[in-house]
Amino acid sequence: MAKTKRRESFRASLDKQPHEVASMFDGVAKRYDLTNTVISAGQDRYWRWATRQALALRPGERVLDLAAGTGVSTLELAKSGAWVVATDFSQGMLAAGRHRNVPMVAGDATRLPFADESFDAVTISYGLRNVGDPDLGLREMLRVAKPGGRLVVAEFSTPTLAPFRTVYMEYLMKALPAAARAVSSNPDAYVYLAESIRAWPNQPQLALRIADAGWSAVKWRNLTGGIVALHRGYKLG
Repeated sequence: MAKTKRRESFRASLDKQPHEVASMFDGVAKRYDLTNTVISAGQDRYWRWATRQALALRPGERVLDLAAGTGVSTLELAKSGAWVVATDFSQGMLAAGRHRNVPMVAGDATRLPFADESFDAVTISYGLRNVGDPDLGLREMLRVAKPGGRLVVAEFSTPTLAPFRTVYMEYLMKALPAAARAVSSNPDAYVYLAESIRAWPNQPQLALRIADAGWSAVKWRNLTGGIVALHRGYKLG
């Protein structure tokens, strides 16, 4: 009698050991983009567009798209005419995005494989929260940015209105993992996602950490009521 094949499920812990996080994202790579669209009710497309607008990219500029996953964010940024390289430490995610025909480099946010002052702009979308040492990652982004270079961090954050915040947290901890079970190749990873969002600093706290890493004129803009925040900073010359 044939046995039913069980889908493997794996999640990282909140201490964010790099090998655990990379393995977890390898496990969700195949259906990652579809799952994101489902659990965000399509808002992921708007958030990518807003990130590109916040970077104010110009044709010919060199841009680092860090934690780029399958490169869907890289394609959005490249619409500006800039040259954009996707970097991620999950080999599975990069492999799942090879068909997108964008430059891809495997790399760890805390040890970026790029020379000092290589990029006009650096961005990381929903990945800073997964870096074992986010402050070191922010300093590495500063290192590879040119003087005058821009940073945009797109990350899940804290809704600003209390009633909406209560509803969102309920969705985050209950409905999101349930939705992921229907579409994701590794639904337990989305339990980690929900817990890591809940534990992440709010908008002012993250702004202070970005400034402490050496970025200047740090400001943020809330999207979708603060579910996502775009933090922007500059590297002084």
